[in-house]
This record gives sequence, C-alpha cells and structure tokens, in this order.
Amino acid sequence: MYKIAICVRNRLGVTKKCIEAIKRHSVLENQIYIFDNLTDYRVRDHFEYFCKLHSKGMICQYVVNSKQSTYNAFSKAVALNHFGLMHEMDPLNKETDFLVFLDNDIIVTPQWDKIISMAWKDLDKHKLKSIKVVGQLPGGIKFKKPIRFTIAGMKAKIGKFGGSGLWAVKSDFFKDVGYLDISKLVGKNKQHDQHYWKKMDKKNNGREYIIGLETKLGIHVGKMAGSVCNRLHSSKLNNDISFKEADKNIEELKFDDFYNYIINDKGMFNDW
Repeated sequence: MYKIAICVRNRLGVTKKCIEAIKRHSVLENQIYIFDNLTDYRVRDHFEYFCKLHSKGMICQYVVNSKQSTYNAFSKAVALNHFGLMHEMDPLNKETDFLVFLDNDIIVTPQWDKIISMAWKDLDKHKLKSIKVVGQLPGGIKFKKPIRFTIAGMKAKIGKFGGSGLWAVKSDFFKDVGYLDISKLVGKNKQHDQHYWKKMDKKNNGREYIIGLETKLGIHVGKMAGSVCNRLHSSKLNNDISFKEADKNIEELKFDDFYNYIINDKGMFNDW
C-alpha cells in the first residue's frame, strides 16, 4: 500500500482527470489525500465533487486550506509538511511502501505505481541508499549519470534537482530528509522543490539523490490546463488563476478522448 498527496488549486476539470487516471491506471492499493489550497473558483463544485469521492471511499482525507492556514506561504510546501506529519503519526506507517507527491495537472499512465514499486525494490537490491526520490526522465533532472544496471526493467539515470509534480519518496522521507522551514517560504508561490534540493544535497554530502526512469509515469498537462505557479509568479497585477476556458474544455472531454489526446500530442508528452 502507498499514499498519494495531491495538491489542488482551482482547475477542477483537470483534477477530475488526474483522479480518474489514478483510478484507472493504478494496480496497487493506495490511499489518496487531497489538499485543496486556496481555491477561489467553483468552490462549491469542488466541495460537492470531493464529497462524492469521500462518500464512495475513494479519498481518505480532504483538507481545505486558506491563506491563513498556509501562513501566507507557498501552499504546496505547507500542505506536504502537513501530509508528512499525518503520515508520521500513523501507527502503521512502516507498512506504507512509499509516498507520492502529485500535482493535479499530472496524469498518471497505466501501471505507473507498479513500476515505482519495482524501482524501489531494485534500488534496495543494489544498495543505492542515497536515492531519496524516484521520478522520470527528463523530469527536470540535471547532472545526470547513467547506471550500469536496469531499474524496474528499464534504463535509468541518477542526478540532482527534478520537478516534484510527481515524486515517489520512501516511507521515511520526512524522518530522513525532514520538513521544509515555512518561514522561508512566506510570500512565495514557488520554491518547494529548490528547498528540498538543498536539504537532500546536504543529507547526501553532495551525492546524487534522484533517479529518473526512462518511461512516462505521468504526463504533465500544465500547458493545457494552465499553470497556477507560473501565473502567480509572472504577474503581480493579475492574480486570476481560474483558467475558466481551459477548465471548461477539459471537464467536457470524456476521459478516453482526453487521454488519447495528451499521449498523442508529442509536445505535451515529451515536455516533462
């Protein structure tokens, strides 16, 4: 069993596709934790959708965050700290195989979780204890080095950096690497990843801490759905992050049509 933390802010249409992909494409038992961070568009629709998921037992928790509950800091960092604290309080946390940090504009692919599970087993077998994160290539990973054996039956490279839109980490990640200092993220709309890069680099004494698999675990559809972080970061005067047209268009698509579109769009498929 593994746990997934999904960070949401508006863009309900793509959130529905993200969760539908998990439902269709996962093969292992999982628990889903939703962190709805500062949503201000279609608020009631969000509540009603997640209420339905909760009533069907499809999600384990739905956290609604505000500017106050995220301390005017980068909400993703606060939410994932919260997720880590809850996980560490779990008396059975050692029975959790791994944890996943997932942005709501990542659409996972068939058997993605089985591949991640196999990867962690292979990393343990080859005693690559310095690896803190399993991701995909290119995935924003830099200083890449190939390894001489396959991981989960495929080629892989170790390196540094990497975007946390889809990070699979060990069950003891928060105990091992630690939590982010939220005081350093007040007034920020990014930098969750950068702060963890520093922490993992220090923990590893400069050694590589992420492995990228040569496969698609998830497809990033931010260009289609709209990027919350980029919009907030690029324009202090225009903080409209509703992406109304994109949200409507994505929600109206049937899942099969949506998925076929994104896997056949080479620019989107190879973007991350």
